[in-house]
Amino acid sequence: MNLLGYDLGSSSIKASILEASTGRCLAAGSSPATEMEIQAPKPGWAEQDPAIWWSNLVAVTHEVVLKSGISPESIAGIGIAYQMHGLVVVDRKCRVLRPAIIWCDSRAVAIGNKAFEDIGRDVCLDRFLNSPGNFTAAKLKWIQDNEPDLYARIWKVMLPGDYAAMRMTGEVCTTVSGLSEGIFWDFKANRVSETLLAYFGFDRSLIPEVVSTFAEQGKLRDAPAGELGLKPGIPVAYRAGDQPNNAFALNVLQPGEIAATAGTSGVIYGVTQTPRCDPQSRVNMFAHVNHQPEEPKFGVLLCINGTGILNSWLRKNMFPGLDYPAINDLAAGIPSGSDGLLILPFGNGAERMLANAESSGMVSNLNFNVHDRGHFARAAQEGIVFAFKYGIEIMERLDLVPSVIRAGNTNMFLSPVFRQSLADLTGATIELYNSDGSQGAARGAGIGTGAYRSLSEAFSGLDRILVVHPDADRGRILSSAYANWLGFLERQIPNIAARG
Repeated sequence: MNLLGYDLGSSSIKASILEASTGRCLAAGSSPATEMEIQAPKPGWAEQDPAIWWSNLVAVTHEVVLKSGISPESIAGIGIAYQMHGLVVVDRKCRVLRPAIIWCDSRAVAIGNKAFEDIGRDVCLDRFLNSPGNFTAAKLKWIQDNEPDLYARIWKVMLPGDYAAMRMTGEVCTTVSGLSEGIFWDFKANRVSETLLAYFGFDRSLIPEVVSTFAEQGKLRDAPAGELGLKPGIPVAYRAGDQPNNAFALNVLQPGEIAATAGTSGVIYGVTQTPRCDPQSRVNMFAHVNHQPEEPKFGVLLCINGTGILNSWLRKNMFPGLDYPAINDLAAGIPSGSDGLLILPFGNGAERMLANAESSGMVSNLNFNVHDRGHFARAAQEGIVFAFKYGIEIMERLDLVPSVIRAGNTNMFLSPVFRQSLADLTGATIELYNSDGSQGAARGAGIGTGAYRSLSEAFSGLDRILVVHPDADRGRILSSAYANWLGFLERQIPNIAARG
């Protein structure tokens, strides 16, 4: 018996096939070979055509089935992880009405901020655990205000993972965790928020049926099974946003445990039982994959839009012909602190961590006689580490103090400079595992189908492959550089110092 997991990102669609009995990954793949295009019709906007997600999902399915050598008949369950906070809208025939407004789109910031004040900060933080901010509900309000004819044709609103599941099964449904990430869920009432729907003027019928995260959510239909090269009838049995799923993939399920990612965006994600919110909603709290009203588990999410995308930008524009390992080697040849060169990695839309400020990527202290492109390589990675540190300081005020951070051995954690600098500056031990989001989705499908009888059984095959311990001497050098970086940031966004 085998399990198939997908991770629908904004850069690529990843897939993995796990052998259920051992938890061993039989094959993994990604499509496209380069990065999927993000359309920006106006500054601050970010859209993708959901049809592109599907075509790449089809391509990567064929790739991993072929690489694994298994029979498609052996796949017993499908799990889906997806980029959070996106908005897909469809009509009654399940036709997509417009490009998806994805997570890093900033057009709805003012709408969400106004809702935070109008509904009331205390009400929002008590019931939604967040400001409506720049999340899915505020994006839907933007369509209502700016595309009223299209809005009138909407039958259902979905997150990206809901769309993928709909393409497979024909069923339109969502989860509590998904609704909470869109700021549609009322934790006090344990239902879709009547307060938010009434404020924005949304009809309750727009919200799909709510299903369990770990459960059969529909079966693969004949037509999409033919496209995917799979057998019809496979249950889709797990669905979660990419960051709750990444934490799940690393077995981060209990209060106090911490997970991290550093792909296009960077995330620190901690689990707590106590719904204690940041008053400015700079870090956010959602229902974790194992949340139940009688036994709550909340995920506290720090998201930095501009992390791996900065590294990607440098590779394309400053290091033509070099791959990431070669760039990492250049960075490793520069001392900690980058000889004073500082980079702000904020150039990918409104940053929640900066209270939705629209900062830009910036460079400071460039000395033509000292700095070369190796300094840029290291300063970029250290700038991302500094952004993580800034956000962790906010999380520490909510009593989430990371002593151990778990991550998959992928993306920026493949860089020795990045992972060591993160350990040195935060004082946390970094543990890297042989896992990623698509493997987590496959394990989730195993729980949802009953192939696994317990969580411990689901995480057989999850191995810790590297431990990075902090170095106090390098930590002091980086702490000094961080103080300079923080001063640079506060000069660019003066209000953040007052925001605390």
